[in-house]
Amino acid sequence: MNEHRDTADASTVPTLASLGGLRRLIANPGLTLHTLRHGLMVGQDSFGNRYFEERRASRPDGRKRRWVIYACGAREASLVPPEWHAWLHFTTDAPLSEASRRPWQKPHQPNLTGTPGSYRPRGHDYRGGTRGMATGDYESWTPEG
Repeated sequence: MNEHRDTADASTVPTLASLGGLRRLIANPGLTLHTLRHGLMVGQDSFGNRYFEERRASRPDGRKRRWVIYACGAREASLVPPEWHAWLHFTTDAPLSEASRRPWQKPHQPNLTGTPGSYRPRGHDYRGGTRGMATGDYESWTPEG
């Protein structure tokens, strides 16, 4: 669901329930209270992340601040798809449409480093720990003495 709303109607103003209730308030009180007081929901990506911007501009350059509330709770920047990354960093005025992807573009995947889904080459301990024999061009160092 990649939607963008330009007007500030009642459905874009967040409520405590829409932000995750008391659990979210206790886990991250500053972000939750700032979003309730100053935020307008702009849209949501396919991962469930919700994107907000300020109701009134408060930056010195006259632009409205923009931020994301992650669906899973983890603050991991690689969970933001490129369409929304461009909007968050003021590269575009509106989020790019996921429908306008080119056929050669792969779907966004978050960074899996440190998780069970991370890349592990042949010979890694988690994949059996066996690796090919050395080809003979390696000589181990032994101290003289």
